[in-house]
Amino acid sequence: MARRTTEHQTRVGPTSPRARQAGPLDVDALLADPATGIIVCCGSGGVGKTTTSAALALRAAEQGRKVVVLTIDPARRLAQSMGIEALDNTPRPVTGVVGDGRLDAMMLDMKRTFDEVVESQASPEKAQQILANPFYIALSSSFAGTQEYMAMEKLGQIHRDAQKEGTYDLIVVDTPPSRSALDFLDAPERLSSFLDGRFVRLLLAPARGPAKLMTAGFSIITNALTRILGAQFLKDLQMFVSALDTVFGGFRQRAQKTYSLLQADGTAFLVVAAPEPDALREAAYFVERLSEDGMPLAGLIVNRASPAPESSLPAEDALAGAGRLRRDGNGSVTAGLLRLHADQVRLVERERTLRERFAAAHPQVPTAVVPALAGDVHDLDRLRRIGELLAEAGRR
Repeated sequence: MARRTTEHQTRVGPTSPRARQAGPLDVDALLADPATGIIVCCGSGGVGKTTTSAALALRAAEQGRKVVVLTIDPARRLAQSMGIEALDNTPRPVTGVVGDGRLDAMMLDMKRTFDEVVESQASPEKAQQILANPFYIALSSSFAGTQEYMAMEKLGQIHRDAQKEGTYDLIVVDTPPSRSALDFLDAPERLSSFLDGRFVRLLLAPARGPAKLMTAGFSIITNALTRILGAQFLKDLQMFVSALDTVFGGFRQRAQKTYSLLQADGTAFLVVAAPEPDALREAAYFVERLSEDGMPLAGLIVNRASPAPESSLPAEDALAGAGRLRRDGNGSVTAGLLRLHADQVRLVERERTLRERFAAAHPQVPTAVVPALAGDVHDLDRLRRIGELLAEAGRR
């Protein structure tokens, strides 16, 4: 995938020339630019992030690009909207894409990704020992942080394969909801800290050196652990930690490479939010965290914005008219419509105020505002419509 700095994939900050010039987010330019190789969508839960990721991937494919969308959100909405029976760790083709492009979709299978790494890094006999180890089973299935680390691993795998085989020229990543969406940025550091930790080094002492390393202090600790946990438990733990050190050593290097890839010029982060106080506070956190880590932020997408009423009648005038009708005892239906109009006007004004506050605090962030659609997104036509709305937002 091409790597060059573009105006759509620029690191922004308080001193950036763009800080006072950010306007609408030009989604079509971002998708069409051949230098854009990775788009990462992040945001809190319930803001339409998965749907946005799928809509972006579909629009890019229909512009002629070879796209894969990877979701690490546990929801199954993506498969349903793309007409796929079920998503798993293998990219599945999406049918119904218009044009010469291509779209595949997949959902991260944390356990399967971990198993694939073991099988690729160890001999068949060693791999079987690791896969059957109870500590490995627990770690690969439910250990805190494993999902985020495996997301880094899978993204790296896809990117390496794409470069080698030319399968894709754009990867769209849908991250987990809430602040954990950026936990994968910490995965290399957390893994390094674990592998270099004092307890792990202690458990590895017998495997790394001669018997003289078995100091009196180590013997006391292992004897105590054996009494408390049992000899088999300690043996399984030592075997697992040894496997981590010898077989999984490449994890750390690959995660660091993927981290560097996320900082590269061809990557673009999109923060997705709803026009609500909590969601925009989370969006502010994402923007600040990405800036601190030197990640290339493309912009903010505000989803499900309330549409402005067709009439320009101010809310105060609508409420005054409704009050007069009520006092006169006439036009109850009309009075109700006027009150609904006033409520809608005030909702639109509140959302605009929230967006303006965000823009004042983060003037360097280009923004696209996407109006809410009636009903759920359940097919390609609805995804296509969201893509159109995203593109229209950049032209306003």
